[in-house]
Amino acid sequence: MTHTPTPAPARQGGLAEAADLGRTPVDVTAVLDHLVAEADTAAPTSIGFPGAVDLDHREVMARLGHRLWNNIGDPTDTSGTPHTRILEQAVIAWLADTLHMPTHDRWGYVTTGGTEGNLSALHTAHRRLPTARIYYSTAAHYSIPKIIEMLGARGVVVNAGPDGEMNYDHLAVRVRRHRRWPAIVVATAGTTMTEAVDDTTRIHTILDEHDVPGRHVHVDAALSGIPLALDGRLRLDDDSRIGSITVSGHKFLGVPTPCGVVLIRDSLRREGTPVTYTATLDTTVTGSRCGLAAALLWHAIATHGREGHRWRASEARHLAAYTVDKLTTAGWPAWRHPHAFTVVLPTPPTAVRTKWLLATDADVSHLICMPGITQGQIDAFVTDLTDATAPDSNPGPDHPHLPRSIPRPRRASSPTAGVGTP
Repeated sequence: MTHTPTPAPARQGGLAEAADLGRTPVDVTAVLDHLVAEADTAAPTSIGFPGAVDLDHREVMARLGHRLWNNIGDPTDTSGTPHTRILEQAVIAWLADTLHMPTHDRWGYVTTGGTEGNLSALHTAHRRLPTARIYYSTAAHYSIPKIIEMLGARGVVVNAGPDGEMNYDHLAVRVRRHRRWPAIVVATAGTTMTEAVDDTTRIHTILDEHDVPGRHVHVDAALSGIPLALDGRLRLDDDSRIGSITVSGHKFLGVPTPCGVVLIRDSLRREGTPVTYTATLDTTVTGSRCGLAAALLWHAIATHGREGHRWRASEARHLAAYTVDKLTTAGWPAWRHPHAFTVVLPTPPTAVRTKWLLATDADVSHLICMPGITQGQIDAFVTDLTDATAPDSNPGPDHPHLPRSIPRPRRASSPTAGVGTP
């Protein structure tokens, strides 16, 4: 593996010093060169976080990147300045159709990412059910407790199993204790560490059994939402009783700026407030929204279509299965959920983690075979891992010669059973 030489700004005292706007003059070219070189150097060993790297967005950036594209107001507004609102509407329609969301009961917009999508959906649910308890698992995204605090709502934490999926027995215990209040439940489709998927059918069954007085089930599907929807294993039809969903745009679709889409059943929302000076309805969290992100999402969808994206998801899963086999053959235990791009393994020695960008939580790490990650990268990682743990190596005091065992999935059935499956 070749490495780009360290750019001049770093040799002269680091990027922070070179980028200091209090200095005169600022060598803008050198700073930008440093950022590009640093990113290029890190790319071959960045396999731990979910950003696809196989799509080319340069046409959009070259043609639209020099203008302000501000999709202020509601995506359905026909007044005001349209910017890329038509493209945003197309993205929303494509995703809602892919999820089989009823055409008469859908609304959504392009967000800054999963956190804003979760905030928008939970704000909608909390306005309708202000006394509700918001249930979420210990494997839910870190934004959920933050949003609950922002809303001034009451959160109820539910245990997750070692594989990342919600513990439904514990959910039943928690719902039983709070059954006099409405329930807002956050189900996750693709938890951050293991890409587990919570079963919304089982969640609804528990809510039915305890006769809760009102409910809203929200699915945080930042990573797995689009791939599972393309498989037909995640649906928002009427039978699903799912009220809202959020997906990320910079993960599976690889958009080069953080963004996402939130979809909410239109019947659950309140009408927006008219804003005179923008001639729009105020229905979104941020008001001003990035029209360039909407164009990038539209471009990613338009240039590949459903079949192209199904192929991308299939290839990523094949590589993830290959990775599990490769690691297992090398004597390093690893596993994945059948639908997942994510491969879970014991935390490697420090030397390996210094070179390879992985996500780590104590004794467990993961890598993610996002579209664009190659078999060559996986082979190189496994080689480094086996070299670092060979009998004649010195992995350091923090790691034994043989890797420790790690939790594996509880069952081999479809990981999306009940999440709106047909």
